[in-house]
Amino acid sequence: MSRAGYSDELDDNWSLICWRGAVASAIRGARGQAFLREMLAALDAMKDRRLIANDLIAGGEVCAIGAVGAARGIDMTNLDPEDYGTLAAKFGIAEALTREIFFENDEGGSFKETPEARYLRVRRWVEEQIVREGSKPNGRDTSWWLGSAGPRA
Repeated sequence: MSRAGYSDELDDNWSLICWRGAVASAIRGARGQAFLREMLAALDAMKDRRLIANDLIAGGEVCAIGAVGAARGIDMTNLDPEDYGTLAAKFGIAEALTREIFFENDEGGSFKETPEARYLRVRRWVEEQIVREGSKPNGRDTSWWLGSAGPRA
């Protein structure tokens, strides 16, 4: 089990489909988009462009969500990095987004990824999730499955 709470032992495909829908909705939503923009700014403002795994803050270094907490001036020393509900409420985002960011931060790279490489990878992921004016999420046309544009052309 990871800090994100994800598991390889999933027997129910419908649960996975529902969960991925919740993650997509959290990323697409106004709160998620605002948080991702704030996270990108916090990552860009970091003096030392390094991200840690498996904790919010340790030894003065932070994970991706920890970067936002540091930018906001939140004392994160007593926050449990596996208490998803509390963290989601503290940062004003959906629990699904909290877990997805933890997964990307901690497990999205290679086993021996350096903190500097993690920073670059996570920053790129955050930037890819942000919907630009007039663009589609992740650059993909998803209107066909959202039902908003009728049948595919």
